[in-house]
Amino acid sequence: MGRYEEIFQRSINDPAGFWGEAAEQIDWYKKWDKVLDDSNKPFYRWFTGGELNTCYNALDRHVERGRADQTALIYDSPVTNTIQKFTYAELLDMVARFAGGLKGIGVTKGDTVIIYMPMIPQAAVAMLACARLGAVHSVVFGGFAPHELAIRIDDAKPRVLLTASGALEGPRILEYKPMIDKAIELAKHKPEKCIIYQRQFVKAALYRGRDLDWQQLADAAEPAACVPVKATDPLYILYTSGTTGIPKGIVRDNGGHAVALRWSFENIYNTKPGEVFWSASDVGWVVGHSYIIYGPLLTGCTTVIYEGKPVGTPNPGAFWRVISQHNVKTLFTAPTAFRAIKRDDPLGEHIKKYDLSRFQYLFLAGERLDPDTYHWAHDRLKKPVIDHWWQTESGWPITANCMGIEEFPIKPGSSTKPVPGFDVQILDPEGKVLGPKQEGLVAIKLPLPPGTLPTLWNADERFLQAYLNMFPGYYFTADGGYRDEDGYIFVMGRVDDVINVAGHRLSTGEMEEIISTHPDVAECAVIGAGDALKGQLPVGFAVLKAGAKKTPAEIRKELTKLIRDEIGPIACYKETAVVERLPKTRSGKILRGTMRKIADGEEFKIPSTIDDPGILTEIETALKGIGYAKKDKNPLVL
Repeated sequence: MGRYEEIFQRSINDPAGFWGEAAEQIDWYKKWDKVLDDSNKPFYRWFTGGELNTCYNALDRHVERGRADQTALIYDSPVTNTIQKFTYAELLDMVARFAGGLKGIGVTKGDTVIIYMPMIPQAAVAMLACARLGAVHSVVFGGFAPHELAIRIDDAKPRVLLTASGALEGPRILEYKPMIDKAIELAKHKPEKCIIYQRQFVKAALYRGRDLDWQQLADAAEPAACVPVKATDPLYILYTSGTTGIPKGIVRDNGGHAVALRWSFENIYNTKPGEVFWSASDVGWVVGHSYIIYGPLLTGCTTVIYEGKPVGTPNPGAFWRVISQHNVKTLFTAPTAFRAIKRDDPLGEHIKKYDLSRFQYLFLAGERLDPDTYHWAHDRLKKPVIDHWWQTESGWPITANCMGIEEFPIKPGSSTKPVPGFDVQILDPEGKVLGPKQEGLVAIKLPLPPGTLPTLWNADERFLQAYLNMFPGYYFTADGGYRDEDGYIFVMGRVDDVINVAGHRLSTGEMEEIISTHPDVAECAVIGAGDALKGQLPVGFAVLKAGAKKTPAEIRKELTKLIRDEIGPIACYKETAVVERLPKTRSGKILRGTMRKIADGEEFKIPSTIDDPGILTEIETALKGIGYAKKDKNPLVL
C-alpha cells in the first residue's frame, strides 16, 4: 500500500483520529470536546467545544515565533504600476489597528460585515480584521451590480460595509461609490456605516454621518486584540449562484476551515512555511478566500495579491514576470487564464524571457482543464501541471494529485484521485454506486471533511434540498463524471452540460476535449441547442489562436469531422461558431447556460457575474451566422 492509499484510508476509516492529529498544527485557546460531532445528522460539525481565532493563527503566532520580518504579503499591481511588500509584523499592525477602528464603531463578535473591494492589500486587512474580532465577513466581488449587492446586503444584514473608491478595468476607472450608494438605496437593510479606502486615481464623496475614511479610522484607532470564537462559529459567508435566482450563502466555520487549509498546503500543494505561493484569482471568489488569504498565512507562507490580468497588463508574459520577480514556488490559477496566454502567445515566446528556476508547480482549477491546454503548459514550462477539482461549497480541493503525499502519473482530463477526507463515489440516478468507466453523478459520502460547508446562511432546509436530499447519506456535487480502473476521477462538467440527442445522452465536455485538440483552437465551448426533431443538437464555439493559418470555414469543417471521427455520427455535430472570445464570469467560468438561451431564442437576464456584457451581442451575431438565435426580438433583458 502506497503512502497516499494509507493516508486516504485512515482519513475515511478514522476521520476523528485523522483530523484530530491535523488540528495540532493550529493554535487553540481551548481544545475541542469532540473532533467529529454527528449528534445531529446530516448536520455534522467539527471540533465542537474548541475555541480559537483564525486571525491569530494567520498572523500573531508567526510574529511571536520568529517570522516577524518575513514577507507575508506582496502586492503586485501592473494596472497602477505598484509593488509593495508587507512583513508579518507590518501586516499584523495594519490588521490590529483596522480591527480597532471597527471595534470603535461598534463591530463586535457575531456581527456581519460586507466587503466590496478590488485586489489591494486592504481587502486582506478587511477580512483578517473581521476574523480578529469574531465578526462574520461576506466578500462580494468588487464591481458587482448594485442590484446583486443589494440582495446580499438584505440576506447578510451587515452592520458595516467596507469598500474602496474604485478599481481600474484596463484603461477604464470603475467607481465603486455610486454602486454602493445605489445598492444601499435598493436594500431594505441599511448598514450603519460605510468605510471607504480612498485610492489615488479616484476619490469618493463621503456622506456625513454614514461614511468614514478608512485611513483616518485606522490611524486614530487602538490596536484590537484577538477575540476567541467557537470552532463552529462562522468565519465567513460567501454567496454563490442559486437555481432560484437568489444566491446561496455558503457558510464556513472557523475551526474546520483553519485545520483543512493548513493541512492542504503541505499535503496537496507541497508548499511549506516561508515559501512563496501565488493564487492568481480574486478575493471575491472561494479561491481567493482559501488560497490568497487564509491558506498561505495560516501556513506561514508569503502570498501574492495581483491586481492585473494574465494578458494585456501589459502582455502575455505577465504571469512569468510575477513568478520570476517574486520567487514564486507554486502558482494556482484557472485554465481560462492559460487559454488566454496560449491564444496570445501560442509558441510561449514570453516564457523564455524570465528565470523560472524556482517555480515548481502549476495548479489549475475552476474550469475543466482541456488536454490541449494541459499539454501546452506542460511542454513549455517543463513543470508539473496539476489539474484539481473543487467547489465554492467544499472550500478546498476534492480531487487532486497530492504533491506533498505521493505524486501520481498525470492523465490529461483527470483531476487524479480523491483528496484524503473526501469519499468520492459515482452514482446512477437511483443512487447505486457505479463501477469503473461507468459515467454517472459525482457524489461524496457523508460526513464531509473539515473546511466544507456545514450549512447555508439562515437556510438549513435549502441546504438539505440543494445538496443532501437527492442521495441520502451523500453530498451531491451536481457534476457528472466517472472513475477509471486506476481510481482516477474524471469530472465531465455540470449535469446540465449533458445533452440528449435523439435519446442519446452525450457529454458536451467530451466534445470540448476533442475540439480543443485542433491545432488552431485556443479555447472552446459546446452547448446543447434545442431542435424540433432530435430534442437537442450540439453547437460549438471556437476561439482561434493568434496566427491561425486556416480560414474559419475550413476550421469549422475540420471540427465537424473531428467529432464525427471520435464520437461518431450519433453526436450530430454540424455547426461551430468561430468567435473572438467566450462569455465568462469574472472568475473564468464559461456562461454556457446563457449561450444556450441565446441559441434557443429564450429571454434571460444578463448575469451579474459576467466579465463583459457586450460579448453576448457578439455571441448572438455568431449564432445567427450559423442559423441559430433566429428570433427577431432581442432576447437580452436587463
